[in-house]
Amino acid sequence: MKVGIVDYQVGNLGSVQNAFSKIERDSKKSLDVCIESDPCKLRFYDKLLLPGVGAFGDAMKHLYDSQMIESLNEFARSGKALLGICLGMQLLFDSSEEFGFHQGLGLIEGKVIGFDKARTQNLKIPHMGWNRCILTPQGKASALFEQTNEPYFFYFVHSFHAKTQEQYVLAYCEYGYTFPAIVNKENIFGIQAHPEKSHDMGLKLLENFLKL
Repeated sequence: MKVGIVDYQVGNLGSVQNAFSKIERDSKKSLDVCIESDPCKLRFYDKLLLPGVGAFGDAMKHLYDSQMIESLNEFARSGKALLGICLGMQLLFDSSEEFGFHQGLGLIEGKVIGFDKARTQNLKIPHMGWNRCILTPQGKASALFEQTNEPYFFYFVHSFHAKTQEQYVLAYCEYGYTFPAIVNKENIFGIQAHPEKSHDMGLKLLENFLKL
């Protein structure tokens, strides 16, 4: 299986690649995992991961400058599974309000907004550290959580979160109030947390992603 980690100069690429190396060792399954910066080659992968750290607007500019946007859209239309991680998940939506208005990839309906300060006034922003995710009914039915058990704890680092339709939410997280933590529309998946930093639970989610 060929797994591509999209390199557009914004992302924690090494940690994601190391996570798949551990999955390969533990499962004894052969994986061809590459960090890919050539947009013309994205279509050759069986699975794609879109990681990301930093600001939404800068990330979209990097995607545009590296000519990745149309290649990502083409991959999404192919029906093969794509997973956005942290900022990469946020880029899947229509737009973001981070430091102004910015258009996203538009692969999942919704927008990215900042945490409501009035509802998180006693909490630190960014939301950083381990937090529990609660599966929705569609999350419980998703193959992404096959052979897993509650509780689901993941490691988060973010100041903005998605706002989308309930039908696309596989899991919510609570930080002052609930927000979408894991999302899915058809072959497009996103997780706000960092599965590559979330120990066994994160590795299991990535392993299940490979089976989709």
